[in-house]
Amino acid sequence: MKKRGILNAQLAGYIAALGHMDLFLIGDAGLPIPAGVPIVDLVLCGGVPNFEQVLSAVLDEVEVEYYYLAEEIVGKNDRLLHFIKEALPEVDNEMMPHIKFKEFTKDVKFAIRTGEFTPFPNIVLRAGVSFPV
Repeated sequence: MKKRGILNAQLAGYIAALGHMDLFLIGDAGLPIPAGVPIVDLVLCGGVPNFEQVLSAVLDEVEVEYYYLAEEIVGKNDRLLHFIKEALPEVDNEMMPHIKFKEFTKDVKFAIRTGEFTPFPNIVLRAGVSFPV
């Protein structure tokens, strides 16, 4: 039995299969996931698990080289934006309108649904490599 890290077998498998530059999504309980995108549905109930818990667990396992957010997070969820920036301090990022962000999610390899119930707690992460290039 695995002792630590991500124990959800489906999520652990998707993470293990990530290659350099693959995109994947961590989203809230209500974000529409495009048809055809595999979903790891972690939501138990409102707020469980929350975005911070899921992002932290994922970042312990994945090298991230870039991320994308909806620009509406600014001013509507500054607490979460601060958390993201602290969790990914030297990682370049891009913001786009939420409507464009939702369209952009069609390009992700898989999506993780959290129980988050706050505004705009969604992020697309781009996998990096864990060795110098």
